[in-house]
Amino acid sequence: MLTDLHIAVFGGDARQLEVIRKLTELDATLTLIGYDQLDHGFTGASKMDIDEVDFSKLDSIILPVSGTGLKGEIDTIFSNRKMILTEEHLKKTKSHCHVYSGISNSYLNEIALNSNRKLTKLFERDDVAIYNSIPTVEGTIMMVIQHTDITIHQSNTVVLGFGRVGMSVARIFQALGARVKVGARKSEHMARITEMGMIPFHLDNLKNEVYETDVCINTIPTQIVNADVISKFPSHTLIVDLASKPGGTDFRYAEKRGIKALLAPGLPGIVAPKTAGKIVANVLSQLLINEFYKREG
Repeated sequence: MLTDLHIAVFGGDARQLEVIRKLTELDATLTLIGYDQLDHGFTGASKMDIDEVDFSKLDSIILPVSGTGLKGEIDTIFSNRKMILTEEHLKKTKSHCHVYSGISNSYLNEIALNSNRKLTKLFERDDVAIYNSIPTVEGTIMMVIQHTDITIHQSNTVVLGFGRVGMSVARIFQALGARVKVGARKSEHMARITEMGMIPFHLDNLKNEVYETDVCINTIPTQIVNADVISKFPSHTLIVDLASKPGGTDFRYAEKRGIKALLAPGLPGIVAPKTAGKIVANVLSQLLINEFYKREG
């Protein structure tokens, strides 16, 4: 239980509702910031504007999966009011206050460091990323079906990256009958791709591997699908970029060539917010419980 733990939950999307439900069940005291348009009421939770929050009472801060913008702005679908998290806010919290976010950036890293507050990026955890790859794959399948006029079965599908999401995407598309090629760099990934019955290639050779591509699915958060690569795609190729914003695709050049390229970060929150929210809520609640009991001795 998290009785007497005071947690501030900031903005976000429908996934945050599952986090709030879980923490309410665990008897935490919750302050909800950026929820003034949410009709649902949660026992033990109070809605506030950021200027009304007494940060000195906070034991933990939970940010949306997207964290903050590069100026501290926090997105929410439950309010039109502007929210900006600052270093001054964090410095006012209890010294043990722990900040949780899905992902981070230079701004959030810096204010956490300068205020001497611990920051945990949930999506860097293997368990969260692997669980989250399930709705990500389902959302990717949906997008490919909606934006192509061919079946996934017997399509020429190229997957870039063989991390936690890339592996799941490649495996499921292969199971649906696609002819899957996977671009990777690590020798152990090459071996695993081969063992799984797919065709591996080194990412340095990417532009030479895409001539017959029907679908390209990128999971690498650097611009790897550049103009040189896009120029080699057939005109009907669909690019689905699953990497975090701004993605790994030159979208300007893809549009110029008439190739459909879709940036699709955060698919779990779009196609399965309840499931995705429960994934975050279950891991987050266990981290909070462990931290609480560790601090209480």
